[in-house]
Amino acid sequence: MQNFNSVGFPNKKNEDWKFLDLNNIISKNFNKLHLTNKIFEEKKINYIKEFEHNFVVLTNGKLTDSNFKFEDPKKISIKSYSNETFPEAEINNPLVSLNHALSNHGFKLEIEDNYKFKKILVVYNLYTEELNENILNSKNEIKIGKNSELHILDYIVNKSKKNFFSNIYENLILKESSIFKNIVINNEKNCGYFHKYSKNTLFSKANYSAFVFPSGLKFNKLDFEFDLLGKDCECNLKAASLLHKGDQQEIKTRINHLTPNCKSYQKVKNVLDKESKGIYQGKIYVKDVAQKTDAYQLSKAILLSEDSEFNSKPELEIYADDVKCSHGSTSGNIDQDSIYYLMTRGLSKKESTKLLINGFLSEIIETLKSKSIKEFIQNKLNKQIYEY
Repeated sequence: MQNFNSVGFPNKKNEDWKFLDLNNIISKNFNKLHLTNKIFEEKKINYIKEFEHNFVVLTNGKLTDSNFKFEDPKKISIKSYSNETFPEAEINNPLVSLNHALSNHGFKLEIEDNYKFKKILVVYNLYTEELNENILNSKNEIKIGKNSELHILDYIVNKSKKNFFSNIYENLILKESSIFKNIVINNEKNCGYFHKYSKNTLFSKANYSAFVFPSGLKFNKLDFEFDLLGKDCECNLKAASLLHKGDQQEIKTRINHLTPNCKSYQKVKNVLDKESKGIYQGKIYVKDVAQKTDAYQLSKAILLSEDSEFNSKPELEIYADDVKCSHGSTSGNIDQDSIYYLMTRGLSKKESTKLLINGFLSEIIETLKSKSIKEFIQNKLNKQIYEY
């Protein structure tokens, strides 16, 4: 708490927050942030019906329910967060310091060696309507054993019509030859303010994939850090989002290549409507011993208005000489020739614009393998595009 109090909510003086002044955002949108230890039970949960799944329910950050009916319960351990079982890593981030000081909810999930989940696990992140200028701090930890596999869909359902702030710390550990796939999406547009710091550790031949669709939140910063500790591991992150009026969103990544023969791939796409702001900060670090590294990073943005803003800060820090690393960033207005072509085929300008947006963002979805999950994500994305 002393750490946090000495700095406060980060502002543009902090290099990691140079594009988003959180201190200013908090002061403008909240009269007084206050803690709540009361967990309001959500009596009605609309479970996803489009595909079979296991589930975990987090109500305002607290583990309130779980069901692994498609799995072998002997291979899975899940428990509520407790201070005694969660290491507090020292990280130069005031919101992580705040989380370490105040977090009192969350979960710890462990998968034993040599076990592959039969069905996807949906984590329902429910935020109740009673929330009003609350700040929630929670911690989650997932450990996946050797040769094991887990797919998770993080699903945010916010019933509060008021502003609140969710501050999450996540710790993910992938043991040798394990596989983890993660999809992140919101149910619908809402007034939530979200920050998540995700620390990911990969051992030899581990494989990590994330598909992030973070549209719909008023403020959202996703801060990913990956330590590739073992040879031949792989890390892939893809994101697609549509920001509406007043939305502010940042995806920040740091991939640390610390051993030889590892691969990383990042592609981030943003479409920004009027008065919205998008940021992508991505750093690839390659240690001197990490020869044969293959790292790729690309961000693309379409600005629909002169009032929208996109900031990109790609970085490479390389100390090995036998590597293949590249990064790129492009941003610009929507292609007017394509708009004109579609209008000559009978579409209105608005319909043409939405069709091009859909094509631009849907590329990320196409790499999903499950047909039912792909259709579910596409429907959510279509709703975000065609109802704005």
